Amino acid sequence: MKARVKWLDHMSFVGESGSGHSVVMDGAPEAGGRNLGIRPMEMLLIGLGGCASFDVVMILQKSRQAISDCEVSIEAERAAEDPKVFTKIHLHFIVKGKGLADSKVERAIKLSADKYCSASMMLGKTAEITHDFVVINE
Repeated sequence: MKARVKWLDHMSFVGESGSGHSVVMDGAPEAGGRNLGIRPMEMLLIGLGGCASFDVVMILQKSRQAISDCEVSIEAERAAEDPKVFTKIHLHFIVKGKGLADSKVERAIKLSADKYCSASMMLGKTAEITHDFVVINE
């Protein structure tokens, strides 16, 4: 896996993935940025949410659960001093479908957190990561 980050100007950068996708990152105005893109640390949280959601959806599909939607809200706290690593991260899943079993959703989230999500494993080295969920049967 490869990626590239190129400085544009001020505190703006473009990140390019090895698969050919790009994203603009920028710093906060108080750090010299112009608020033109997502912050790099926000990218980490979005990556975590994407990794965990990917796992949850795949596990539920393989469990023959009729999932129609999966959304995760993420809240995080950072250390006060540099390096300002994440110290606490909470993922709140909202999973929708027909006849979804709470136990299967809980199992999918646990499997993602404990076994499959690489981002969780890495960020879990500095942060306490917690999860909860709501199942909405349509």
